[in-house]
Amino acid sequence: MPISRDPEVRGILEEARGTFQKEFGSEPTLAVSAPGRVNLIGEHTDYNDGLVLPMAVELMTVLVGTPRTDGLICFVTTSKYADEPKRVQFPVPTAEKPLEPGEPRWANYVKGVIQHYPATGPLPGFNAVVASSVPLGSGLSSSASLEVATYTFLQQLCPDSGTATERAQVCQKAEHSFAGVPCGIMDQIISMYGQKGHAVLIDCRSLETRPVPVSDPGIVFLITNSNVRHSLASSEYPIRRSQCESAAKALGKKSLREVDIDYLEAKKETLTKEQYRRARHVVSEIQRTSEAVVALSASNYQAFGQLMVESHNSLRDDFEVSCPELDQLVMLALSVPGVYGSRMTGGGFGGCTITLLDAEEVSRTMQHIQEHYKGTVTFYVSKAANGAKVQPL
Repeated sequence: MPISRDPEVRGILEEARGTFQKEFGSEPTLAVSAPGRVNLIGEHTDYNDGLVLPMAVELMTVLVGTPRTDGLICFVTTSKYADEPKRVQFPVPTAEKPLEPGEPRWANYVKGVIQHYPATGPLPGFNAVVASSVPLGSGLSSSASLEVATYTFLQQLCPDSGTATERAQVCQKAEHSFAGVPCGIMDQIISMYGQKGHAVLIDCRSLETRPVPVSDPGIVFLITNSNVRHSLASSEYPIRRSQCESAAKALGKKSLREVDIDYLEAKKETLTKEQYRRARHVVSEIQRTSEAVVALSASNYQAFGQLMVESHNSLRDDFEVSCPELDQLVMLALSVPGVYGSRMTGGGFGGCTITLLDAEEVSRTMQHIQEHYKGTVTFYVSKAANGAKVQPL
């Protein structure tokens, strides 16, 4: 029976180990984990070279496995991907025969990391099982969690030649080139380098990080999953990124990080109305994130909560990535005494909200939301967790 020092990973590790025994008839010899994340504030700013403030959560992806000697890689996933084949096998990539994306779609995140992994020697084949407690389509970054878990597993088979920053960039490149999602760098960095008891301020231009304590036992970040995912989510994300890039170009800047609100207002006439609204969200959100770090560091939860509300309103009105379900969840949370602030988190069009509130009001807040939300919700109360790590078996 696996013995993990991390209580939050024990159950999912046992699930992965049990599946490995069933599928391969032996015990795994290696195990790693990588967390999902929740972004406290700083939404759709990462691919604009902006500031973000995520924290790693206690929901995670676990990968267990063992090397094999025939040059083949076999991945098995657990039943959460039941709409697609759960088993995939392919050869270790070579210069002559690199890996390519294909079906099943979940395996593309794995393949991309393997293809771009900067190994210092020959990578062996292996059998592996992946299991995850990060809900799919929730905005809690199940994809980056899978990518980073894969990278961390590969490190146990063959050392890498990458720096800390390059490791996250490999995982980001995998998502770009194999999953076709032009994501920013936030999710991969926080999944790889999260710090227990801290959110992490990430400057997505310099890739510098700064831990921000979030260990006050009197307050809680409550994650509420709307359990909806609108079809717009995948199609609108690259559109928003393109709109931001075109706005920056029209303003004569490399990215919207180089724009402040005064400059934006002065150059407003050079933009379409849509470009202006998209840029106004990004520029103001970067400023809000900077102010939020100051507020959180000073335990000024009223100020932090107000910035969360302003962030949600901007995402709803200027960036247009919210949806009725998220708006309702935010409204319901804000109507409960003891709640400081609430906002959508993640890419939008469904997924989760993040709410800052007094710890003693968690039960009342959850009950109020359940009684009035027009749907079924799932709650997660998570402390800030560590990033990717090797797990004992």
